[in-house]
Amino acid sequence: MTRRLASLVTLAGIVSAVAVTTAAVPPRRPVAPASKLSPLAKHAPATVAKRVGVAEVAVNIDWRVLAGLDYSNGKSTDTLKKLDGKLVRIPGFVVPLDDMQEEGAEFLLVPYYGACVHTPPPPPNQIVMVGMAGKKSVKLNLFDAVWMSGRLKIATVESPYGAVGYQLEGLKVEPYSSK
Repeated sequence: MTRRLASLVTLAGIVSAVAVTTAAVPPRRPVAPASKLSPLAKHAPATVAKRVGVAEVAVNIDWRVLAGLDYSNGKSTDTLKKLDGKLVRIPGFVVPLDDMQEEGAEFLLVPYYGACVHTPPPPPNQIVMVGMAGKKSVKLNLFDAVWMSGRLKIATVESPYGAVGYQLEGLKVEPYSSK
């Protein structure tokens, strides 16, 4: 946990350390002040949003959690429902909405390289429509994996590549690493 995040948590007086593992374990209960966090909580992602004196930590999720949306009838798992409207961090690959687009504030996030590019697209529960907060333009590189952080919304939208199962208000794009 970075010093800045630790000070935000200390100032806020409330910590929500939530972990959704690859097994889609339900979120953990709030934990002790930052000085007494467990070793696992210290590796929480650094994306933080301020909400009326509360520090909110992004929940790392993977595509197996997003697969919990049954796009044929709109029903989703309880774990996924709990993530609706929450700050999340998802690994994936960027797909620009226009060919040859090098920067943009709207794009798709998909689980594997090459999805949606001259091939049949993944199912809607494996595509996220990202709109960067404040229409902030970011570099769009098809070849590099990224961590995309933002507020998740379960909502079907149409894209140039077909139906999309999620929207994300993008707050941060960073190169992918295993941490």
